[in-house]
Amino acid sequence: MIYTKPINIYNKDVSVMMSEMDVNAIAGTLKLYFRELPEPLFTDELYPNFAQGIALSDPVAKESCMLNLLLSLPEPNLITFLFLLDHLKRVAEKEQINKMSLHNLATVFGPTLLRPSEKDSKIPTNPTQAITMADSWSLEVMSQVQVLLYFLQLETIPTPDSKRQSILFSTEV
Repeated sequence: MIYTKPINIYNKDVSVMMSEMDVNAIAGTLKLYFRELPEPLFTDELYPNFAQGIALSDPVAKESCMLNLLLSLPEPNLITFLFLLDHLKRVAEKEQINKMSLHNLATVFGPTLLRPSEKDSKIPTNPTQAITMADSWSLEVMSQVQVLLYFLQLETIPTPDSKRQSILFSTEV
């Protein structure tokens, strides 16, 4: 089946045949979109809490913390994330063809969706501090990957019934 979507470029109608598009270009565009948002999908305010929540060793406390944090995202962010999560899970179902496991998807998209605010980033001033910063950045990226992987591995994400209905059955665009 071929899906087409009309696009208006310079007042000209163009049909883009999705079956002929390079999947890597589409994925790259999606990542670029999320990377260029003024604030990450997981918000500057909540990012440190997600990083702390994923580090909890008690699985029950971790699940409670992570789900409460997720549900505290602004509604547009939550809706967007739930749709993206569903899409990424569908991509992972084709892992035998596309080589994109849940872990690979978390590695690719985690740092794009979760990142510390730019005001919290610190530029190293001496070589010793640069090594420490490199270690810190590595830990940040590992945490970002773990957070997304955590949500990708959940069978379902329980949301309050009212929010679930507004998310799944909204006709507003």
